[in-house]
Amino acid sequence: MTLGGVFSDAEVARLYRFRAPYPSGVFEILRRLLVVPRTVLDVGAGTGALARPLLAFADSVDALDPSAAMVEEGRHLSGGDDPRLHWMVGRAEDAPLSSPYGLVTAGASLHWLDPDVALPRLRDALAPGAVVAVTDTQNVHGPYHAEVLSVIRDHSELEHHTETPDLVEGLRAAGRFAVLGQERTAPMAFEQSVDEYVEMLHSTSTLARARLGDRATRFDEQIHQVFARHGLARIRFDVIGIVIWGRPT
Repeated sequence: MTLGGVFSDAEVARLYRFRAPYPSGVFEILRRLLVVPRTVLDVGAGTGALARPLLAFADSVDALDPSAAMVEEGRHLSGGDDPRLHWMVGRAEDAPLSSPYGLVTAGASLHWLDPDVALPRLRDALAPGAVVAVTDTQNVHGPYHAEVLSVIRDHSELEHHTETPDLVEGLRAAGRFAVLGQERTAPMAFEQSVDEYVEMLHSTSTLARARLGDRATRFDEQIHQVFARHGLARIRFDVIGIVIWGRPT
């Protein structure tokens, strides 16, 4: 199974519920960015972490994702059955789009797109004055995190993960994306059990059980050992939202 193919796994889609939500500040920014028509295209929508809350101020949202498992999971989450939310299984590179959109969002999904194909399509799908808003989160963990990262690096197939701001900067430097603004939200406190945190890790491309195979049990043991050394059964960390917006060139 390829890294991208991991997200077609039903277990990975189910485990997305253990990911921290976007801070409310992200949606305050997106509300300001939305122009007429008040319709949004959310590419790489996953289970709708962005798409479902966007309906608080958008007239309609097209939630596009290549994984049928993600779309099916999203339909059963809060707000997933709203008739204004149009779930679409497909890729930004070639899926039929209902242009123009007053906003296009990409939540931690830009790195899965083929920029040569997807960016021109997203540009052409924008209404006059509309932008593409790239969103992500930064989690600020406690002193245990260095040990967690060490375990992750021992098991992950990727030596380096390009953070979303760096990815956008690369597109800007290459003349492929004109950045018009960026903001970071105030930290939002989030708490979950260690068991939930481990399940969240298994929702990621390199740490999904479908990729780890026989190594999954050992991975879980090592992560639990880290938190046991710190005397933690639950963890609390801050989540900062990141929004960078502009237009593909």
